[in-house]
Amino acid sequence: MYNNVVEVVQNCFKSSEFIPLHEPRFIGNEKTYLNECIDSTFVSSVGKFVDRFEDLMCQTTGAEFAVATVNGTSALHIALILAGVEKNSEVITQALTFVATANAISYIGAEPNFVDVDKDSLGINPQKLAAYFDRIIKMRDGKPFNKRSGKRISACVPMHTFGFPSKIEEIVSICDAYNIPVVEDAAESLGAEYNGIHTGTFGLLGTFSFNGNKTITCGGGGCIVTNDETLAKKAKHITTTAKVPHRWAYEHDQVGYNYRLPNLNAALACAQLEQLPKFIENKRKLASEYVQAFESIDSIDFFTEKKGTKANYWLNTILLNNIDERNKFLEQTNNAGVMTRPVWELMSELEMFKHFESDDLSVSRWLAERIVNIPSSVRI
Repeated sequence: MYNNVVEVVQNCFKSSEFIPLHEPRFIGNEKTYLNECIDSTFVSSVGKFVDRFEDLMCQTTGAEFAVATVNGTSALHIALILAGVEKNSEVITQALTFVATANAISYIGAEPNFVDVDKDSLGINPQKLAAYFDRIIKMRDGKPFNKRSGKRISACVPMHTFGFPSKIEEIVSICDAYNIPVVEDAAESLGAEYNGIHTGTFGLLGTFSFNGNKTITCGGGGCIVTNDETLAKKAKHITTTAKVPHRWAYEHDQVGYNYRLPNLNAALACAQLEQLPKFIENKRKLASEYVQAFESIDSIDFFTEKKGTKANYWLNTILLNNIDERNKFLEQTNNAGVMTRPVWELMSELEMFKHFESDDLSVSRWLAERIVNIPSSVRI
């Protein structure tokens, strides 16, 4: 039934062998920088590659400050703390996201509240967000509280799904009206832009991931970006066990986290970041070929960037007609050696999160039954 799709992917990748969903490409200075790092003996969280990586992230995103972390989840955890999220407060986010988004909120002892996404961005629906706030928020001394639970709403975390920018300007504007700080989960959207501005730089803070399946990778790795110098300094301090600088003394002035990115990983990240423009161009070309190929397949919609946005097409995304067709598609393509995956289980359906407050999630559920990701690697 889906042999035509298998052929499309095989033709795009010029291969009849197993085609993974997204594999890394190491075609630049990776080995050179790794050897240089090893020869320096600075392979842990101190070294010139960490500093270089942070500088490159500022150049890439346009943010004034960047702080490297060991992974994207740790970056989001720290960013939420810096934004003022506290235990027993509530954080608004989307149910259609990777589990790390809700996990990071839970690490602080805060509660995720789930709102719906829209079909054309896969990110938080601004109209539904505004309506939700209008129904539940009561302001006290300039701070937003949930009328139903009595708990403070401490942040909003929109996520740029699969590298497609959410309607972030509208989301930030709505949150600003209620004094709710926005922390962008830009884990998947390195190289993506909204109205010519890089994702992750609209909110108070933004976070990125460099896991092995991302557009660029250093094995793990994450990064916090912000235009607030005070927050950047705090981020660097508490991700380095809150150690007070001294030539020999071990003094720590608060509870900190051992979240700093090792120099060894940063060396790999620097080499990968140098390749980012080529990688994005390559991936966007693949998406363009997919667009043309899927035009002739009536039962499948290929998801594309929307006007005013530039997607990085981290994971190319299609929509099937219903969950039964989705499941058949997954089975047939994977059996044929073409790796495909459904979207994540909605956070509101997971055992550890389903008792938290959710708004109407009809679009999220509709998408969850239809979304499939297809091979999206950079082609050599």
